Amino acid sequence: MAFPHVSLLERSVRPGGTLTGLLLVATPALSVTPFDRSVIYLCAHASGEGAMGLVINRRLPKPGFEDLLEQLEIPPAPPLRRLGLCAGGPLEEARGFVLHSSDWKGEGSMPVTGAATLTASLDVLREIAEGGGPRDALLAMGHASWEAGQLEEEIFQHDAWLLAPASREIVFGHDHAAKWRQALASINIDPIRLTGRAGHA
Repeated sequence: MAFPHVSLLERSVRPGGTLTGLLLVATPALSVTPFDRSVIYLCAHASGEGAMGLVINRRLPKPGFEDLLEQLEIPPAPPLRRLGLCAGGPLEEARGFVLHSSDWKGEGSMPVTGAATLTASLDVLREIAEGGGPRDALLAMGHASWEAGQLEEEIFQHDAWLLAPASREIVFGHDHAAKWRQALASINIDPIRLTGRAGHA
């Protein structure tokens, strides 16, 4: 039987290997940390150069999207389209990152994969407020990052993360509470068995 997680891991150990565009799924090893049951979309990773990603399953209740647009003085009010806000990670929590489908790009956009783009400028928020912009989008406040070799150590030596393929449903879905289980299901892992194995390690 093939395990997708293993084949995804192989990407990172090849020369110039990258995990960019994959999901990091927290294991029970992180249960007593702020990353408990987190799902992180990896926006950038290069072997030997570190990594950066966004937590995509932590809803941020405040500020609301309308409140944020008001603070940024972006019309119209109310906006013609809304986005949910995520707590994207513990670093630069006041800075917003929009992860979105690649059918839209602006001056501050950085392609992540053929299907996803990251934008940190206000252009995309203006477009969305006016009812346009990318088909799918997620606004994250803050991000997570790792120094060179740190993420690989967490994966290989500490069993802190599993790797899963990213899908539109998981990354841009609105049911944040379901994303952790959905990501595990995509690599054929039952969260109950995962917890049991960790408890008896």
